[in-house]
Amino acid sequence: MLIPCIDLQGGQAVQLVHGRKRELAVADVFGQLEKFKKYPWLHVIDLNAAMGKGANDELVQGLCLKARKDFGMKVRVGGGIRSISRALEVAAWGATQIIVGSAAFRGEKVNKDFLEQLVRNIPCEKIVIALDTARGKIAIRGWRKRLTLQAERVMTLLEPYCAGFLCTDVDREGTMSGVNLEWFRMLRDATSHPIIAAGGIKTRSEIAALEEIGMDAAVGMAMYRDQLR
Repeated sequence: MLIPCIDLQGGQAVQLVHGRKRELAVADVFGQLEKFKKYPWLHVIDLNAAMGKGANDELVQGLCLKARKDFGMKVRVGGGIRSISRALEVAAWGATQIIVGSAAFRGEKVNKDFLEQLVRNIPCEKIVIALDTARGKIAIRGWRKRLTLQAERVMTLLEPYCAGFLCTDVDREGTMSGVNLEWFRMLRDATSHPIIAAGGIKTRSEIAALEEIGMDAAVGMAMYRDQLR
């Protein structure tokens, strides 16, 4: 299944290369949502919140409301969810699921204390854990900090605290250079949980290949450039 993405930065829908260089920006965020309305799921990521540089709360709330009520879409929301109070706040906006990334780790270990508290407050089926990887290592804090941990080695530890994983290949994110199927197959072997794949996806055949190994595909740049073939 193809899942379109709306990444927010400074009140605009943006696409970044490797999570750093802004490649394009769309001021009409709700117009972008209109283009995606035929899809059952939507990802909304607040990049400002992820990087600790403000937030786009009103936009996120508005997107959740319109996507659900007007188009019947389910919405996953991520970016800067690093406390229980913030997780509860975002969930109350109507997100079908929330995406937790940085807070799932403390130092070089899985942050079990936080995760155990999280699932006491929010049903496990409403939680997705982001395992974004740069050069083989998990990247957190808006992809600005790299851990020594590898995604495939922590999935089993994280399974009790989530309904699935969002796995972004940061090395290919925003490049439309093609999906790294070998890496995603390795991740598929590491967990029985659902996985949403992201990073470099540019063709429908790649999405079909991911579906064959049981993964959904979160797609950004190729859709914004209308180059998904």
